[in-house]
Amino acid sequence: MTVIDYPPKPSPGDRIAVISPSTALPGVLPLPYELGLRRLRTDFGLEPVEYPATRKMGSTPQERAGDIHAAFADPEIKAIMASIGGEDQLTVLPLLDRELIRANPKPFFGMSDNTNLLAFLYNTGIVGFHGAGVMAELGRPGAMHPQTEESLRAALFTPGEFELRPAERWRDVSRDWADPATFDAEPETRPGTGWDWVNPDRAVEGRGWGGCLEIVAWMLAADREVSHDLSVYEGGVLLLETSEELPSGTEVFRTLRNMGERGLLQKFPALLMGRPKTWSFERPHTPEEAARYAAEQREAVVRAMRAYAPDTMIVFDVDFGHTDPQLVLPYGGTIRVDGPARRITVTY
Repeated sequence: MTVIDYPPKPSPGDRIAVISPSTALPGVLPLPYELGLRRLRTDFGLEPVEYPATRKMGSTPQERAGDIHAAFADPEIKAIMASIGGEDQLTVLPLLDRELIRANPKPFFGMSDNTNLLAFLYNTGIVGFHGAGVMAELGRPGAMHPQTEESLRAALFTPGEFELRPAERWRDVSRDWADPATFDAEPETRPGTGWDWVNPDRAVEGRGWGGCLEIVAWMLAADREVSHDLSVYEGGVLLLETSEELPSGTEVFRTLRNMGERGLLQKFPALLMGRPKTWSFERPHTPEEAARYAAEQREAVVRAMRAYAPDTMIVFDVDFGHTDPQLVLPYGGTIRVDGPARRITVTY
């Protein structure tokens, strides 16, 4: 079994690599990206360092793998953050030098398509951090969501435990990043709804694994970075969330069913299910349509878990996915889910 260690943390004044392992959206949508870079400097005291493919739309998998290697190998770089996600990081994984990365462990922050790299780090023995990319979270109009900022600051700089809290206010409706007016004010948010617990009869403490459900499905299909030795997941906390592509309840159920048939679901005594994004530019749901979509997803999750892992404790609507705020979770690190106390504590 691979032993997974926390990499050393940066300090204010250190250099942080900013890379685009998936899509180089900074090259076409610079406004949230430049805002995110400014906040890294002014709010977090870190000096961002860009790489050749960070703003290069259409970069090859080889170019992106080269940036990843350079960022990990450079002793002056103390942490690494993705600009944003995408949809083809799967093609980068076979090009990565596992020994180089293992010899130079650093905190990596990303989510969505960066589930690929997080799973790679898990299998390499390095704790990664699910959440907080440059464009969507640091580049949020008006100001970072205070719960995102608090979580990211703790994950970046402070070893030890951090207790997650349900979102006080949240949103999943986006605005046009190409329009400068988008950045004149903070986005509208809605009151928080709290977490919803299923089987909260015990406390579970284990290593986090999972990520964006659609990307996990792709990794399973391509046989990439999902271990055939399922014992490496035994007793862990499964982290799943869905993207702005808004997969149907049927698709969510089928993906979970495939995971159950493989024996994966049964290894995790706890599941944190991210609050689903229910709105996109392609599908601008009304509030009623959004509520129906969220309910259908929940029903799909419950149905699959009842079939394959009926005793698993589930917490719905945890804010770590494609919605705002975005709490940072240690991927491969320790997560404690305390059902009777209704508390979630992570170790950064």
